[in-house]
Amino acid sequence: MSAQYDLVIRGGTIVDGSGAQRFSGDIAIADGLIAAVGEVEGSGKEEIDASDRIVTPGFVDIHTHYDGHATWANRLEPSSQHGVTTVLCGNCGVGFAPCKEEDRDRLMALMEGVEDIPEPVMSAGIPWTWESFPDYLDILETRQLDMDIATQVPHAPLRVFVMGERAAEKDPATEDDIAEMGRLAREAIAAGALGFSTSRTLNHRASDGTLTYSYAAASDELAGIAHAVGEGGQGVLQLISDFDDVDGEFGIVRRMQTESQRPLTFTLLQMPNVPDRWRQVLDQVELAQVEGENIRGQVCGRPPGVMLALDFSRNPFSNCASFLEVAQLDDAAKLAALRDPERRARILSEFDNLVDDSPFSLQGRFGSMYELGEVPVYEPKAEDSLLARAEREGRSAPELAYEILVDRNGVIYLPATNFMDNKNDVMKAMINHPSTILGLGDGGAHCGMLCDASMTTYMMSRWASTERTADDADRLPLEEVVRKLTSETADAVGLGDRGMIRVGNRADINVIDLDTIGLKRPTAISNLPEGGRMIGQDSTGYDATIVAGAITYRNGEATGALPG
Repeated sequence: MSAQYDLVIRGGTIVDGSGAQRFSGDIAIADGLIAAVGEVEGSGKEEIDASDRIVTPGFVDIHTHYDGHATWANRLEPSSQHGVTTVLCGNCGVGFAPCKEEDRDRLMALMEGVEDIPEPVMSAGIPWTWESFPDYLDILETRQLDMDIATQVPHAPLRVFVMGERAAEKDPATEDDIAEMGRLAREAIAAGALGFSTSRTLNHRASDGTLTYSYAAASDELAGIAHAVGEGGQGVLQLISDFDDVDGEFGIVRRMQTESQRPLTFTLLQMPNVPDRWRQVLDQVELAQVEGENIRGQVCGRPPGVMLALDFSRNPFSNCASFLEVAQLDDAAKLAALRDPERRARILSEFDNLVDDSPFSLQGRFGSMYELGEVPVYEPKAEDSLLARAEREGRSAPELAYEILVDRNGVIYLPATNFMDNKNDVMKAMINHPSTILGLGDGGAHCGMLCDASMTTYMMSRWASTERTADDADRLPLEEVVRKLTSETADAVGLGDRGMIRVGNRADINVIDLDTIGLKRPTAISNLPEGGRMIGQDSTGYDATIVAGAITYRNGEATGALPG
């Protein structure tokens, strides 16, 4: 008898993404869709034994920046290595469409500054075979990828497209400008974009230091674009703001949502310089929801942090003259040069005398730096900081940092947000709050500085408890973690055909060994155009990741299937 199904997953513990209690059963897949759930009698052309494994929907990451990567690469790493089967890019108001030929350099400089994607990588990789946003979507449609990708209309390129040099000069938009931006945003969403995004943060600057082109947008401009999006009756809104003026900024957020009547999410973090502001903003969200407004904060399930290493974008000694002399050597030659005792002494002396008062200075921050081991710890104890260790060992923290980076070729982790005083209580409060949603993985961005795209694996290994009602205050029920990574994120951006294991849904599935799921230490990998490097991170515990019924990863290794 011929097989009835393309693939059958047998005997797994199914956590279906709804939040309902897990159950044992089989899943049959045909033509890229889930054909049966429960006890499957028919056979599959291929079968997976999921005994002693949990089976979940594929993870849906709604905050990434693969706008360029999707045009030059087939594998959207590192997200696809962490059970992610659908990503949403075009976040934070930056991207590459719409774009006139004369504005390409502007958009690349902005993406280099905001998202740490090197300009030579973009120049070599992006084909630039589009001008309008629908044209860009048509190009994405032709790509063969290891997952599905969706995108949003980013405000910065939209503003430049309509206003030209006036956008670069941060001029106010006229009524005609706003009407045209709104029309184009609505047109893009009708063509398949999932929404519109913008940025209102001083941290988002082009490589020459100029602010992102959307920063100058006034309330009328954002409300006008949002209103136009709402007239189309579909799409979501996403933004990032510093919330320096909580009432004023949240007033803009509420106006955008009210004008559009579309779901809106924004980045929510605990910043070290204003550790209580997140709570003030969340209070505003709670009030808005009581009044019927669909607004939620996007939060991260671990402390987002900067990774420092010799082959990453930054390390504490990056600005020292004697380091810069050898920085461009190949890895082996650079290590040999840095291990020379005389150069080591010069670099340490130069570091002590550096003058760097920028917000991103690494001087004086060794009390917040930690060595990242082979099994990385993202919520370290204060006594494990480089400063505390060095003091116990009777030497300087820079000396210890140099030893980790050079003698061990190691990685140093600097938690940047959500981890004041080495406590995770704020992070737990954000994750558990009914007015938040998981996001901020940032896959495709910050290529040499961050690797938060592995957050999905971290959520499963760190937060998921196999007990239905977990007594451990530091854990969440497995069903709840899976729901947060699947149906909640999918539904938030209108992707109702995935995120749950049910008949008729897209067959995006993970088969996971919960006993072994985890992360390995980040490493630099050369998989960008022109030999460019990015931070990658391998995972453990994924028996299989399935996209549209095709197995894309098996035991952590790519199969070569590109069904996305």
